[in-house]
Formats: sequence, structure tokens, C-alpha cells
Amino acid sequence: MLEDFADLSTPLVADACVRHGLPLRVAPPGISAVVPGHRIAGRALPARHYGSVDVFLEAFARAEPGDVLVIDNGGRSDEACVGDLAVLEAGTAGVAGLAVWGLHRDTPELAEIGLPVFSYGSYPPGPVRLDEREPEALLAARFGPHLVGADDMVFGDEDGVLFVAADWAGQVLETARHILRTEREQAGRIRQGESLREQTRFDDYLTRHAADPSYTFRHHLRGIGGAIEE
Repeated sequence: MLEDFADLSTPLVADACVRHGLPLRVAPPGISAVVPGHRIAGRALPARHYGSVDVFLEAFARAEPGDVLVIDNGGRSDEACVGDLAVLEAGTAGVAGLAVWGLHRDTPELAEIGLPVFSYGSYPPGPVRLDEREPEALLAARFGPHLVGADDMVFGDEDGVLFVAADWAGQVLETARHILRTEREQAGRIRQGESLREQTRFDDYLTRHAADPSYTFRHHLRGIGGAIEE
């Protein structure tokens, strides 16, 4: 899946979801890679954190090569829930990366390990709590307003992280690649002197929109095969 995502980006995947009428399931702003430039793409391996790494070790026993561990720590800012040992163990289990709704620690060690980790940032203290575990601990993870399960795919890059139903992932990536080709062509034409307004026949759009306010720029772009907003 990471190879399929290699020439794409999360903005393109998000636009493709809109094109297909799928819900946008995007991680909250601020989730980013510990090492700039790292990317993730793979099946979600959910785990809810309750103060102990035991839930991660159980999740690793279920991991398949290329999975992305999705950690639900409630977006907490008072503890780091993952560090170097957990990330090392994730690598031995074949996990391709981690997406953490919360904080990490051991930043230099994580950079040395090289396994992509996405989180809100770093924080020295680990957890001092031990909460009661829910039955769904390994079935679904909350990530912001979204519930993520093993039937979802995870995509992450320098713009953030988002989740797509696995059944739709192939079509979404294909559409994202089509949008990419269109945008690259448009960018090339701008560099050659043809403005985006000319390419999108913007004057024609304004005329038609004035006559029919329900005619949106998005409708106009789809009619002419352009790609800007989605």
C-alpha cells in the first residue's frame, strides 16, 4: 500500500474521497511525523491505551506485515504513551508505522529507529495511571472524532493523517492519481504562461453563475475536466 501511495499525498486522497462522496475522516490538525518526510500507508491495527504497553504487545500478536498501529490515547497532553521500546517491538512485528492520537517520547531514539511515527509531539513523562480496559480495546481506536478499525486504511504524510475504508482504498487512490495528473498538467500550463483563469474558463463560469447561482465552480470544473478544489 505504501508503494501505491508513493506518488500521492493526503490532500489528493482527501480530494478523491470528496469526489467519491465519502466522508472525510481526517486526524485532527497537529498530528505530524516525528521525522519530517516520513510517510505511512497500510491497514489500521487499532489499540486503545489505558496506561500500559500490554495492549500494544497484544496488538502486535495480531499484526500483519505493513499494518499501521493506530493508538487511541484520547488526545491526552499530560503523558506520552509510546516510546522507543514499543516502536522497536512494532518493527519486529512487521508494523509499518504508528499513528498516535496523543504524544510520544524518546524522540532521538525514534529518529534512529526510523519507523514512521505520527503524533501530536513529544513529552517526557510516561503514564502513571492504569485505567480499566474496554472490551473494544483491540477492535477499534478513536482518533479525534473518528472511529478506526481493521477495515480501514491509514495514510499519512507531511500534511497529516487520514483514514479510508479498505473497500474504497483502491478506487480512492486511482482517483487521486487522476487528480494528480490533471493538476500537474495545469501547473505546467501556468508555467508556460496560460493562467489558471484561462484554463478554467473563469469568465464563462462567472457569466453562467450570474445567470444561475446554483451553478458552482465545482460543477464548472467537473464539466471541463479541471482539478483545483477536488
